[in-house]
Amino acid sequence: MILKLKIFIILVSFAIACQAQEFIKIDNLTDLNSYSKKDNVKVKLKPGNYQIDNAESIRFMRFTGNNSHYNLNGCRFMVDTKLFSRTDLKKSDDGNSMYCAIEISGNNVVMEGLYIETYGGQPGRQSKNKIFNIVGEDVTLKNVELRTAGSSPWGYGYLYGLGGGDVRKMNGIRVGYPAKNVKLIGCKVHARAMGHSIFLQGAENTLIEDCHIDGLLRTTDAILAETSGYGFDKNFYAGKGGYIEGTTVAEDGKILPGEIISLSEDGIRMYPEYNGHPTKNTTVKNCTVFQMRRGICTGLSTSGDKVINCQVRDCVAAGFNVGNNDTLINCSANAKYSEALCVPYKSAENAYVELEILDSRNGMANNLLAAINGTGHHVILKTSNPAFIPDSFNIELSTLTGYAFYQRSGVHATNIKLDNQTDCKVLLLPGTENETIQSKGAVKAIKN
Repeated sequence: MILKLKIFIILVSFAIACQAQEFIKIDNLTDLNSYSKKDNVKVKLKPGNYQIDNAESIRFMRFTGNNSHYNLNGCRFMVDTKLFSRTDLKKSDDGNSMYCAIEISGNNVVMEGLYIETYGGQPGRQSKNKIFNIVGEDVTLKNVELRTAGSSPWGYGYLYGLGGGDVRKMNGIRVGYPAKNVKLIGCKVHARAMGHSIFLQGAENTLIEDCHIDGLLRTTDAILAETSGYGFDKNFYAGKGGYIEGTTVAEDGKILPGEIISLSEDGIRMYPEYNGHPTKNTTVKNCTVFQMRRGICTGLSTSGDKVINCQVRDCVAAGFNVGNNDTLINCSANAKYSEALCVPYKSAENAYVELEILDSRNGMANNLLAAINGTGHHVILKTSNPAFIPDSFNIELSTLTGYAFYQRSGVHATNIKLDNQTDCKVLLLPGTENETIQSKGAVKAIKN
């Protein structure tokens, strides 16, 4: 018996050693590019700094091989932003003209451990620029860290538009059709450019877990104090007037004092579709998003997504933007600069929300805790400390306040079940019908 046990231990040790030896060790990007096109390889790049300042196509590095594993732990890729404006690079054969630093189109691919950032500050030719483009099936991006830079005009967020004109963005990670079963595990995005950090377009069954995203905020007072630069040259007029993605400007477009902007866009966002292919069945779990425009936005995907144990803080348009059949479980957000929860869409049905309100004091330009429109939602709001919610805050049903501004008219909130365990006031605006309200805070019906 002892002999058999020793033999078993030796065989297991040998198997583990063989498995460890399966990784092909390389020390340059030329070899990595070569292996990126091969199937069934396990490649480990030597830790160190690597510069990407030349490319053949608008997808600077393309990982097309299947069933492969790329261990990039300890590796730092520096991508020159000038590549995003090169007109001589070969176009892609998929009909999509976007530039990206790394594309993974192979199936059953694992990439782990990379730190990648853009440098140079030169804006690209378009607003579709991004670091990662994932379109393969069963791809896992694990413990990858990004820092985005190279958008224009930097420092004004979305005040001058979302694309076109002078606006050039630099996004983080895109997961797009025909991607299926993609996993983003333990990834970080430090948004230092105008653009989304993680976004989905036509992807199915995506898991985003243990990821962290952070951006930067800026007050309009700081913008108005400029004595040179893009805003100064525009006489501090924004691209349009009124409400712009969480920030109010004058009707004539003049930037107002006392407002706040995010210098980036959304933290985690689902687009409804890509070329007719719907985005569906996304799970976001154990993630944090700080100081972005919207924190976690599942509201534009119609299939019903799950958000579990996630925290959003200090976002300026909405913490959680929720829509049709979405489920939020054990999530938390503050409302310092925008509503913690926004269910803005009048067509949205049957969302379920469990949300803890974090400390929302000492914010600015906001007195809305939650906006709820649509039909059949069940919303539970709570807080560990009543003082976290200022007395001026409201929960509004059938509202055009906050991000619901974009619904324009005809909003309603019907058959809503609201369990408000906070002291915040609840306003039932015209269009609210058949509601079931339990509330510690006062409930007031507003007539036409």
